[in-house]
Amino acid sequence: MAQQTSPRHEAADAAYAHPNVPAVDQSDRRVPANLRQSGPTPVQMLVSTRVRKSPFWHLSIEAGCWRATVYNRMYHPRGYVRPEDGGAMAEYDALVNRVTLWNVAVERQIRVSGPDAEAFVNHVITRDATRIRPLHGKYAILCDEQGALINDPVLLRLSETEFWFSISDSDLLLWLKGVNLGGRWRVELSEIDVAPLQVQGPLSEALMVELFGEAVRELPYYGLLEATLAGASVVVSQTGFTGEKGYEVYVRDASRHAEAVWYAIRGAGAAYGLRVIAPAHHRRIAAGILSWGQDMDSETSPFQVNLGYQVPRKKQADYIGRAALERQRERIEAGDYPFALKLAGLRLGGRPIVDYAPDFWLVQNAEGARVGYVTSPWWSPELCSNIALAYVPWRLAEPGTALRVELPEAYVERSGQPVEAEVCEVPFRPSAHPSAREQARRSGRAYAE
Repeated sequence: MAQQTSPRHEAADAAYAHPNVPAVDQSDRRVPANLRQSGPTPVQMLVSTRVRKSPFWHLSIEAGCWRATVYNRMYHPRGYVRPEDGGAMAEYDALVNRVTLWNVAVERQIRVSGPDAEAFVNHVITRDATRIRPLHGKYAILCDEQGALINDPVLLRLSETEFWFSISDSDLLLWLKGVNLGGRWRVELSEIDVAPLQVQGPLSEALMVELFGEAVRELPYYGLLEATLAGASVVVSQTGFTGEKGYEVYVRDASRHAEAVWYAIRGAGAAYGLRVIAPAHHRRIAAGILSWGQDMDSETSPFQVNLGYQVPRKKQADYIGRAALERQRERIEAGDYPFALKLAGLRLGGRPIVDYAPDFWLVQNAEGARVGYVTSPWWSPELCSNIALAYVPWRLAEPGTALRVELPEAYVERSGQPVEAEVCEVPFRPSAHPSAREQARRSGRAYAE
């Protein structure tokens, strides 16, 4: 006797049939995320002159870099320890227990300088640039007129009339030049020959004190220090991509001084067990730090990705995207969420995820319908659990909501079966340097700037 199929299951089967999974509501996007599950792809990256090599590229290769990606049209090291020697989790161990050095020159430095620098920056970022004092910085976001995220740089203020945007993976210089078309603001906009390195981990302060003196101990989070290392002029900031204790060293005239600074840090760092590693995405996920192009892009609103705290209520000056963002917030506060999907944190089962995901893995609701996708998963040794950031329908984004995730066979405990998942608070564990959002959550107050 033929088995009967319900209309509901027929509809589900039809939705599953298309490889880009139209059952996942991506109606907010003009270009949907590619949800085809292609898995690891055995191809070799072509290294050519079309993509820039940073001043530290050859030094990363010397240090054992064996794989890379492209970020801001530059080659970006993404692995030093081979899988057979522990891979990314061995790099993680060095980060959380000792001290590490990262080549992050892909964070191109875009300088805004001139008499109208503050006014211009205040117009393009959402938060209040007038509150950033010289030799201080802030994490910032820039949005377009629709309130979509253009970039989320670290913004450094070197002086009253000079700012540096340390940018994420989108072409911010062209955007800024477009904003100032016709020269409304008296500013000079340019990329400069400054390349940053990160020194991250619990022993980073001791190493930085050895390199730059006791002034490092007095440096506040997002504070800046002008210094010299190995004959090179550098700017030191207490910042990083981890939530751990850490610093960045911005090397001026990097094309000339890259080797001298790199070897000075490695030489002094040897006594502290320093290891050269790739950016530790496992730790930034635990800290709730987002990756532009992976967790958000120019089709997402800050309110979708837990960056609503970056949209101030009391900023006096107008800025690009303000009207759209305020309309979005009004709808959200009225209980009318204006987006199909929202970024949420998940704790999920399965075997430990110890490397980058090659796909946006699919998320199911409790009934088994595909409703969302994972953007950033990894294993957290501290929590003894896989953790992830994922887009899910906003009604399913409340902590405690039960979901399921379709993992590749290498990570499932039962072949062909999704693993159990639960929505949880982000960050997943306390940060050494909590953001304003995290501080507000700890204190039980609302964040507003």
